[in-house]
Amino acid sequence: MASYITLNDSNFESEVINSKKPVLVDFWAEWCAPCRIIAPIVEEIASEYSEQLKVGKLDVDGNPQVSMNYGIRSIPTLLIFKDGKPVDQIIGAVAKEAILEKVKPLF
Repeated sequence: MASYITLNDSNFESEVINSKKPVLVDFWAEWCAPCRIIAPIVEEIASEYSEQLKVGKLDVDGNPQVSMNYGIRSIPTLLIFKDGKPVDQIIGAVAKEAILEKVKPLF
């Protein structure tokens, strides 16, 4: 069972913008090799920190509106939201520690 939420143009506002918890959003695409490399790390974080953090994955090909709104130009891009606003971002496939370093202060 996935502990992350599959995000799309229509549920983004309710799941991310209106979330009470900080949200880590993984902007990815099926054809993107670095996205596939980082996916298990993102899913691990989703499982381990489900109490403190909401994690969502958004396929940029199927959901151009949200990607455009946040100026996503390269993937994978991880955007970190707090109180409905993007507070940080990580571009590219990075180590789990690098992601946790940015999300943990928000708990």
